[in-house]
Amino acid sequence: MSNFTVKKVAVLGAGVMGAQIAAHCVNAKVQVVLFDLPAKEGPKNGIVLRAIENLKKLSPAPLGNKDDASLIEVANYDDNLDVLAGCDLIIEAIAERMDWKHDLYKKVAPHIAPNAIFASNTSGLSINKLADGFDAELKARFCGVHFFNPPRYMHLVELIPTVDTRPEILDQLETFLTSVLGKGVVRAKDTPNFIANRVGIFGMLATIHQAEKFGLSVDVVDDLTGAKLGRAKSGTFRTADVVGLDTMGHVIKTMQDTLQDDPFFSIYKTPDVLAKLVAKGALGSKTGGGFYKKVGKDIQRLDFATGEYVTGGGKADDIVARILKEKDPVKKFKAMRASTNPQAQFLWAIFRDAFHYIAVHLGSIADNARDVDFAMRWGFGWNVGPFETWQASGWKQIAEWVKEDIDAGKALTNTPLPAWVFEKDGVHTPEGSYSAASNSYVPRSTLPVYERQAFRAPVLGAGGQDAKTAGTTVFEDESVRLWHSGDEVLVISLKTKMHVIGDGVIKGIQRGLLEAEKGFKGLVIWNTDAAEGGAFSAGADLQSALPAFMAGGAKAMDPIIKELQDTFMKMKYSNVPVVAAVAGLALGGGCEMALHASKRVASIESYIGLVEVGVGLIPAGGGLKEAAVRAFTEAKGNDILQFLKTGFTNAATANVSKSALEAKAMGYLKEDDIIVFNAYELLHVAKVQARAMFDAGYRAPVQRPVVATGRYGWATIRGQLVNMRDGGFISAHDYKLGDMIAEIVSGGDIDQGSVVNEQWFLDMERKAFLELLNNPKSQERIMGMMQTGKPVRN
Repeated sequence: MSNFTVKKVAVLGAGVMGAQIAAHCVNAKVQVVLFDLPAKEGPKNGIVLRAIENLKKLSPAPLGNKDDASLIEVANYDDNLDVLAGCDLIIEAIAERMDWKHDLYKKVAPHIAPNAIFASNTSGLSINKLADGFDAELKARFCGVHFFNPPRYMHLVELIPTVDTRPEILDQLETFLTSVLGKGVVRAKDTPNFIANRVGIFGMLATIHQAEKFGLSVDVVDDLTGAKLGRAKSGTFRTADVVGLDTMGHVIKTMQDTLQDDPFFSIYKTPDVLAKLVAKGALGSKTGGGFYKKVGKDIQRLDFATGEYVTGGGKADDIVARILKEKDPVKKFKAMRASTNPQAQFLWAIFRDAFHYIAVHLGSIADNARDVDFAMRWGFGWNVGPFETWQASGWKQIAEWVKEDIDAGKALTNTPLPAWVFEKDGVHTPEGSYSAASNSYVPRSTLPVYERQAFRAPVLGAGGQDAKTAGTTVFEDESVRLWHSGDEVLVISLKTKMHVIGDGVIKGIQRGLLEAEKGFKGLVIWNTDAAEGGAFSAGADLQSALPAFMAGGAKAMDPIIKELQDTFMKMKYSNVPVVAAVAGLALGGGCEMALHASKRVASIESYIGLVEVGVGLIPAGGGLKEAAVRAFTEAKGNDILQFLKTGFTNAATANVSKSALEAKAMGYLKEDDIIVFNAYELLHVAKVQARAMFDAGYRAPVQRPVVATGRYGWATIRGQLVNMRDGGFISAHDYKLGDMIAEIVSGGDIDQGSVVNEQWFLDMERKAFLELLNNPKSQERIMGMMQTGKPVRN
């Protein structure tokens, strides 16, 4: 085995993309230096310093922890080119001008280390033309590496070789991007705009064309082409506003300049409506107006006919919404094509145009159909890729319908579908995905890095293991599945909606602990949708607990909460390690479940917090107890209150981490907890941790007494709460909740320095929780959340 380690990255260009790529390297604990031109005024590195300062203000946040901005090294092209010699990877991310890029390459090339990889983050310029002028040795180490914006959150990176790029360079870079930066890598051919932007921007242009043809307004189109199609909820026009209409214009211009021989060339014309908006400086969200404009609290839409902004809010017709809700894609497409409703006809038209386009261009833009589907899923936020949609909807029937429309002159071009389309029943098979270029089925990559992904990103129609049924089932009911893969680690996967914790999950954890202690090296809590944006756990299942409360009042809840607390304590003091594989939301009881694991392995995109005050309650699954215990442990003889304030504030303000890195700073993750950047690797890393802990001689922790701050801590925190209440910053009920939390984390009405046990805090949590269940103000908050999904402020 040969290790290629990227110890240091240089990013050339501190614009929006360059600075955010640098930020994500810092997130991943990779040293990074960010270059730009020397400033004409002020500090010579002023351009880079301003870019780094701006990273702290961007939303969504590029940095997992804003304090890490200081870790980005600053540099300029006049004084610091020697720094490049110590970099293993150099990513160029300056403006999309071939001449500017060539000028920069001449300047930096002599300083690049002999084994370093040099890559351009161009979104569509020819990689081979960019490499013109390089010596043969540097050409062999040069390629395209196209991140999508915002780079922390968008899973896709396109990797584009030149004709001279050495294969091992691509393998090394793919391994680094996949595991260290957490990306989904698709290898693209060196064609204009590569795969995702080529197909995606064509789709947007075709959508604008068909919207004008069928007379549909931008808000209706966005309702039709957003979440209802399993795509980004921003739809088409709002997505364009977010991307920037000038940026979209640049990508379209690349297509106009380089694709004159494309049979779909006529559709690459910049739409008149887009050209007019750009001409008057309405570039989308960044200028406050584009296809949409915010006027006061209202969002107005552009009227294509008049060029004026008018009241928006248009939605899909009911009959079309019903067609789109059809679960069977074969029936859905049949109904869509047969409908006389203009909205349904519009939808069929944009699907037909997309299918026509990807079939004609598959051979020239991508190695295989799978890469097109992943590019659209990971780069444009589609739940299902275009080839997957076609195959699931009846490959041959769709092909016949598209052919009929081409023959009837309804399609965007009269170019026929390629012959291979009619020879297949689909493009995805268990053997691999179809390559039009080689007329063969291409299997998935066998790079060793993918051995870390127990369940790789699925492809509809390609078979493959289903995480919901894989391995050997030990126990399963409607709440949980206990299973293993013959590797000495038991896994518990929660099956409830948003993985909420009710009686079934509690019983499942108890059973899992018994099974794990009997015959496994550890227990891992991992959910099958962890890599697809699913929650770790959204907390306690209030809905399922409602009947007990309605029948027996708050008193009836006491044994339920006691059982939850006892189960989490059994987890904490289990005889085998329990590892929580956290990804997505870990709120309330979900946060407490993670806190009681022996170790946490968390995806970078983990949003962890005790949010019970939002429903008028306090954490009662041991969350406040853990805040007190951890403060005492961390104080090491110093003033415990200084360490307690963070835990109190987190719970009293329902503060949720915006990343796993921030969760560490907040104390929800410990310093030795592992942060994973690729959620597909989460299960692998969690199992490795569980086995390693067991093999190192894991013993259940000893239950130790806890020193409490008592009345002194409670009174100190209460003083701050009084000021906030009297200043009008919090309501009287917020004050009550805050005071209860302060009482619990300080240990209550006892002397400072009193020694108590963990059960002391748990009993206080339970008592306060039951009291609040009877409080009318808390009941208002609970009912408000259950009815509207939004917190009530009272």
